[in-house]
Amino acid sequence: MTTTLRTGDDGPQDPGGPEGTGGPEGTEGPEGPGGPQAPGAHHAPGAHQAPGAPQRTTSPQAARAPRSAPPALLRTAAELDALERPAGAGRAVVMTMGALHDGHAALIRAAREAAGPEGQVVVTVFVNPLQFGEAADLDRYPRTLDADLEIAAAAGADAVFAPGVDEVYPGGEPQVRITAGPMGERLEGAARPGHFDGMLTVVAKLLHLTRPDEAFYGQKDAQQLALIRRMVRDLNFGVRITGVPTVRDPDGLALSSRNRFLSAEERRTALALSHALFAARDRLAAQQALHERARATAPGSDRAAGLNRMGEARAAADAQAVALARPGGMPAAVRATAWAVLEEAAARGRLPLAVDYLALVDPADFTEIPDGRTSGEAILAVAARVGETRLIDNIPLTFGALT
Repeated sequence: MTTTLRTGDDGPQDPGGPEGTGGPEGTEGPEGPGGPQAPGAHHAPGAHQAPGAPQRTTSPQAARAPRSAPPALLRTAAELDALERPAGAGRAVVMTMGALHDGHAALIRAAREAAGPEGQVVVTVFVNPLQFGEAADLDRYPRTLDADLEIAAAAGADAVFAPGVDEVYPGGEPQVRITAGPMGERLEGAARPGHFDGMLTVVAKLLHLTRPDEAFYGQKDAQQLALIRRMVRDLNFGVRITGVPTVRDPDGLALSSRNRFLSAEERRTALALSHALFAARDRLAAQQALHERARATAPGSDRAAGLNRMGEARAAADAQAVALARPGGMPAAVRATAWAVLEEAAARGRLPLAVDYLALVDPADFTEIPDGRTSGEAILAVAARVGETRLIDNIPLTFGALT
């Protein structure tokens, strides 16, 4: 169900942090993945290891030096096949839909650092028609190849593969496609039926065409990243999939090719998404710290009494706060906090914010986290429309980090 809110200009600020995003296409609609690069962005730990993919060690700081020559522009599969692979080094690939910005640059830098000076970085630029539900959205998607080549060069790409639709789908739309399955029908899949089938189909084709050792995608498109990892595992692709953290502007907005469509006032409205995520993250950290302090102060005794003894009189007197401080109440606290920020912003605002969903999900399959969850990884994801622009954002969370 779509919830319409009216949001204002205020809200909690995130201190910021490196985020890289990317992938073949952002799940927000007619936009590519990614966001601006904060200094020091690096790929996320725990990248999925596919069978047969070589091992490597990566330092936290991504290489930033531009290549000495501009990247080769390749238009056909034959030209890509003719691209000589480096002897004794790997090939890293970054898939995009073009309209590159600093978030994509973060991905390319991470790929450059992973491949090393002797390795090879290939960036793909392809606006995939299978991922667009409406022809108008496809036509609206920005094409900026000349600027894309400059950004790719500065970030360290060796080659840019920018094929036309006829090159990728020479017989027209493919009759045989990858199906995303149940995970692809949730959240973004429910909002955009068939989107993930189209995304996985083009990713599979581009992985076969580019034949990388490692491919980089942004965590901003978290459901997309999870589905790519699942496809690679289920279908035995011999490639390592690495997620790169979300890049944000200083005001906390996750960078996206679609942000260019926001007016100044719409952008202020859009900040409610990241503010809600940051507030929920902070609430979880505070609840887990409170739980630990109460347990350490009064192990095995009445929880409210323990809170009183350590000077948390207000929390002890508030039955709801005490309940939420219990580990089993933390998922409910996360959801409630995020919704409270959206609703508070709506009460002060002028522009409507149409929320598609706010969901706390398991990153393995994007099913909802039960309220009784006390440990493990989670993703808090939000999608909303501001004016004519649809935006998505998410933040990873860890339950039980302090237990």
